[in-house]
Amino acid sequence: MKRQKKRLFYGTGIWMLCMALMPLTVLAADGAAEYTPAMYATFWALVPPIVAIVLALITKEVYSSLFIGILVGGLFYSGFSFETTLIHIFNDGFVAVLSDSYNVGILIFLVILGAMVSLMNRAGGSAAFGRFAKQKIKSRAGAQLATVALGVLIFIDDYFNCLTVGSVMKPVTDEHKVSRAKLAYLIDATAAPVCIIAPISSWAAAVSGFVEGEDGFSIFIRAIPYNFYAILTIVMMISLVLMNVDFGPMKTHEANALKGDLFSMGEKNKGQDAPPAVNPKGTIADLLIPIVTLIICCVIGMIYTGGFFEGAGFVAAFSNSDASVGLALGSICAIIITIIIYLIRRVLSFTECMECFPDGFKAMVPAILILTFAWTLKAMTDSLGAAEFVAEAMKQSAGSLMNFLPAIIFLVGCFLAFSTGTSWGTFGILIPIVVAVFADSNPQLMIISISACMAGAVCGDHCSPISDTTIMASAGAQCNHVNHVSTQLPYAILAAGISFVTYIIAGFSQSALISLPTGIILMLLALYVIRRMNKTNRAKN
Repeated sequence: MKRQKKRLFYGTGIWMLCMALMPLTVLAADGAAEYTPAMYATFWALVPPIVAIVLALITKEVYSSLFIGILVGGLFYSGFSFETTLIHIFNDGFVAVLSDSYNVGILIFLVILGAMVSLMNRAGGSAAFGRFAKQKIKSRAGAQLATVALGVLIFIDDYFNCLTVGSVMKPVTDEHKVSRAKLAYLIDATAAPVCIIAPISSWAAAVSGFVEGEDGFSIFIRAIPYNFYAILTIVMMISLVLMNVDFGPMKTHEANALKGDLFSMGEKNKGQDAPPAVNPKGTIADLLIPIVTLIICCVIGMIYTGGFFEGAGFVAAFSNSDASVGLALGSICAIIITIIIYLIRRVLSFTECMECFPDGFKAMVPAILILTFAWTLKAMTDSLGAAEFVAEAMKQSAGSLMNFLPAIIFLVGCFLAFSTGTSWGTFGILIPIVVAVFADSNPQLMIISISACMAGAVCGDHCSPISDTTIMASAGAQCNHVNHVSTQLPYAILAAGISFVTYIIAGFSQSALISLPTGIILMLLALYVIRRMNKTNRAKN
């Protein structure tokens, strides 16, 4: 009874505070347009995301860490005014990002994907695929390589990749005792790195659009051999599996998985209801039909938004597509078709199909919460002029050290994407600067530097806990988000270090035939040394 009174008291107090602040929200909206914070376009603009990221890695708790980062951003924006901070966080932060049409499309796609996964599980398709894979895939290495292969095949969009590969491969990797942290890494490493070197993808469309005054798609194609981080990440991923080597926190997770603990923190069903009954008569078709339908519908949805049915070519339609709208439309059509097929085949009843919607939504709640916080943190850094600060710093350093510039651009892209959690935003800031610097003086160095922009953006995106792709990979593997970030970070840093050296070589040689093989050899050498060190440590122990 006392506890109920306490809750009622606190709830009433919060409600009264919100009601008292509502008039202030309206007043602030009138004069917000002309306000420029004192810390605008300074290094302080990058502090809020750094605070959030450091806290998340230290505390292992992502929600409070992101909120504290948001609060720091709000305080910096307002000059430590309580009223302006509160209004900025809620009006320009949470409310703005949740009313943005692109973000809403992604959330709809997330929820529908969750429902699709729930449908496939309830129909017994996932279990049937697991039984099939158990017969065909005999080893842990085979399970991991199959995950990589599926991730490479689904190159259309990174969000779609993360959630689809996770839902399909979880039964297989669980059967072969691959940790969820390793699964999340394999998903993440075949999402953005594959999309950024795939000519027909939403990422190719985004990059092409940022290259103003040039043939963006042609430049994207020519830049692929110089996208060292993406290529080296794929080489590294396959080599890790074939050489059976792990390092950093991932080594502990994999050792625990071999003992039966796939999560390393016992989180499998923490706070979740018991799983619903699964149809024991489910077949592989109950998994493959929805997945194939989803792929086809999402491709059609994306080219539809790009004007394909109005006369645009297939490649041009992808270049002009709206991934948010296309994926949302495609997934809605796919789930309707899936339900109709299940009903016709009497795999599930209509009531059971409808029960999958709330189940799928509940499964995606952690990802939706983290995405909302991450988007709001990005809104705080944008309002503080983080992009303008980095762009100005780039312009000032562009004139000197010309041959080292690709490597410098790579590092700047890493830092900016890591701090803001957005690859596409990093492209938008850096690529126009690169084009302006090199277009008339050295076109070949421009290609290499644009690749460095893309590679740095993907690298920073990989490392950042507030990146939407990282969040999606955690959701797809159903892995604790901080576990995924902490285990992936050493791998991403190794690939980044070798990429940096390779960009120095490329800046001077200006040839992919020299720089790319050198980078691959360095990566294989580094993994071989790590493997030898692991063996030496095991012998000592």
